[in-house]
Amino acid sequence: MDSDFTRRNKMSETMVGVIGGSGLYEMEGLEAVQTVSLKTPFGDPSDSFILGHLEGVKIAFLPRHGKGHRISPSSLNFRANIYGMKKLGVQWIIGVSAVGSMKESIHPGNMVIPDQFIDRTTGRVSTFFNDGIVGHVSLADPVCPVLSEILFQAGKEVGATVQKGGTYICIEGPQFSTRAESKLYRSWGVDVIGMTNIPEAKLAREAEICYATLAFATDYDCWHETAGDVSIGDVLRILAQSTKIAKRAIRVAVQQLPKERSCVCATALQYALITGKKHIPAKTKKDLEPIIGKYLKSA
Repeated sequence: MDSDFTRRNKMSETMVGVIGGSGLYEMEGLEAVQTVSLKTPFGDPSDSFILGHLEGVKIAFLPRHGKGHRISPSSLNFRANIYGMKKLGVQWIIGVSAVGSMKESIHPGNMVIPDQFIDRTTGRVSTFFNDGIVGHVSLADPVCPVLSEILFQAGKEVGATVQKGGTYICIEGPQFSTRAESKLYRSWGVDVIGMTNIPEAKLAREAEICYATLAFATDYDCWHETAGDVSIGDVLRILAQSTKIAKRAIRVAVQQLPKERSCVCATALQYALITGKKHIPAKTKKDLEPIIGKYLKSA
C-alpha cells in the first residue's frame, strides 16, 4: 500500500507533516482520511501515518510517541519517522512539543517558536549518513525561517501568547532534570527544555524538509523557587489547553505556506555529500534513494 500511495503523491503539491508530541495524538478536521503504514530501512515509525486534507492542504500526521503514548523519548525511532515523511512527499514538518520553561517570562501555557537547539542527548542516532556514505549538512540555523515566521503569525492570530525565537535544550530523558542540571542549563541562557526535537530537526535538515517547532511550556522545570517541582497533573492540565491552541494554529499556518520553497532547507544536501558516487554501497544508495536519489542521478 505504501508504494502505491507514494507513486500517487509526488512533490507536485504542498504536503505538510505534523508530528504530534505529548497531548497531540490526532488531528480533527482532516478530510479524505487515509491510514498508511510504512516500512523503512531504519525500522518502523512510531505509528501509522494519518493522511488527509486540512483547509485544502495535504497533511501527514504522526503521533510521535505512538497512539496511547507508548514510546519513551529515548526509544523513538527518529530516522524511521523522518524517512517516512520524506517517502510520503512531505516538504514541511511542524513538530509540536511540550517543553519546560527555563525563563520567568515564559509562563506555562505560552507558545515558543525556537530557532536554536542545544543537544544534550547521549544515545540517539542523529544522521542518515552511515553505512558507507558521509554527508555534512549545515545546522548553523537549524529550523526553517519561513515556517517559523508562519507559525509565529499563526500563534498570534489564534490568540496565543507566543515568543518567536529562543533556544531549546534537548535532554535524553525520560527523567526530568535534576535541580543542579536545571540551574546549569539556565546559566547557559536557554529558553525551553524538552526531550524530542533532537535529532528530529537534524534529520529533517538532512532530508531537505523544512522543519520548525511549535513548543508549549507546561511547567518551570525544577529551577523555579516558588512554582514548585514538575507535577504530572499540572502538566496534563496545561497540555489539554495547549493542544487546542496548537490545532487552531496549525489550521491557520498550513494555509500560509508558499507553493515554492526558496529557503536553505530545500537544498541542504547540494554540497553536503562527501562520498563519491561510485564508493557508496548499492544497498545504501537504495535505502537512501528518497533522500539522495536526485543527487546521484546528476553526479
